[in-house]
Amino acid sequence: MVLYGYVFQNYVEEVPDIEVEKIELSSDKTTINKGEIISLNTKVVPEGATDKSITFSSSDSKVLEVSSSGKVTGIRSGKATITARANNGVNAKIEITVYSPVTDILLSTDNVRVQKDSSFKINAEVLPDDADNKNIEYKSENELIAKVDNTGNITGISEGNTKIIVSAEDGKISKTIEVVVTRKLQEGEIVFDPKLQVNGNEITGLENKNNTVDSLLSKIQTNYTVEIYNKNGEKISGSNLAGTGSTVKILDNNILIAEYTLIIYGDTNGDGKINSIDLLVLQRHILEIEKLENVYVKAGNVRKNGKNPSSVDCLLIQRHILGLQNIEQ
Repeated sequence: MVLYGYVFQNYVEEVPDIEVEKIELSSDKTTINKGEIISLNTKVVPEGATDKSITFSSSDSKVLEVSSSGKVTGIRSGKATITARANNGVNAKIEITVYSPVTDILLSTDNVRVQKDSSFKINAEVLPDDADNKNIEYKSENELIAKVDNTGNITGISEGNTKIIVSAEDGKISKTIEVVVTRKLQEGEIVFDPKLQVNGNEITGLENKNNTVDSLLSKIQTNYTVEIYNKNGEKISGSNLAGTGSTVKILDNNILIAEYTLIIYGDTNGDGKINSIDLLVLQRHILEIEKLENVYVKAGNVRKNGKNPSSVDCLLIQRHILGLQNIEQ
């Protein structure tokens, strides 16, 4: 209430407050990208309203956040309603959609060695987890050497080298996989212990511990030369541990005829052990502090469902470390 008049004449006139009748609320964009910040356009009617203060709120702060000044930030994919409210209860609403574009593609490997007439499936997953369009496209640069289907299954056609291009249907994100097609090995040329699981150029099914070079070599029978290299490309032997990212190379008179990459589920740092360091590495990946790549992503996916590792995988590693439940290789 505003008062006017001359006090010394004992004359006072009461002027009533002018109430807000309407709030006009709009935005230049009603669809924004995740992480994008926009400002809302607000107008109080009538212009002469006594109290023009407005408060803003979001119907879902996990999708949209709004500041006291009306700046809106897209948090994750979805829809939410922003409400602008005057102190007398008059309000206006606007719905805004948050679109989450693809920011990266995680691959289970960036190189594939496959025999002629054999196949190997790669796993690819887009980031972030809430990306709106998760479709992935695969293309071979030379289908006379290797073909790839729309699920990431690579088939060797003839000996040689080519590349597979993995692209997100949404945006400009793409990754390249180097492919080498080798001659088809005859049955009995290389025989692996039944406990080892050989899929294309990946070997899983190793023990949870004590995977020394000597123990690994004892599980591979061949007349060719077998060499083991650690994740850094250094040749190792004897009691040295082989871990995730280590490679088994089969050579015929120093000519590489086959190569396999080791994966130990839970060994995310490639030292051949499963301990608290692997748990920390996986937690940093999930928090997007330092992302894992290629076979290390696969090693972190303890559940073996082909997905990006999650807190559930962390829990399984923790239970393994505590001796409550061993990780099945």
